[in-house]
Amino acid sequence: MKKDIHPKYFADAKVSCACGNSFVTGSTQKEIRVEICSACHPFYTGKQKFVDTARRVEKFEEKMGKVNSAAAIRKGKKAKKAVTAVKKAAEKKVKKSDKK
Repeated sequence: MKKDIHPKYFADAKVSCACGNSFVTGSTQKEIRVEICSACHPFYTGKQKFVDTARRVEKFEEKMGKVNSAAAIRKGKKAKKAVTAVKKAAEKKVKKSDKK
């Protein structure tokens, strides 16, 4: 091995999870923070859990609400196209819910 090109290795690196679980492992970082670990991950626990730390779902819903309201403001042919697109999307949702 060449000298002075490899990162420092910490044999006692502490890993802490958002759920409160922590354990020690070897790493090139002294401390590691994770959102999901084996103690809280649905694959290992068998319990379904939705993790949305960045508000992705809410941001998407807000964005879609703005698009739908912008479609109502438009005038002329574009307004008609926007309205029909919104109606078709609503019909698809109804059809999907009927299938379940």
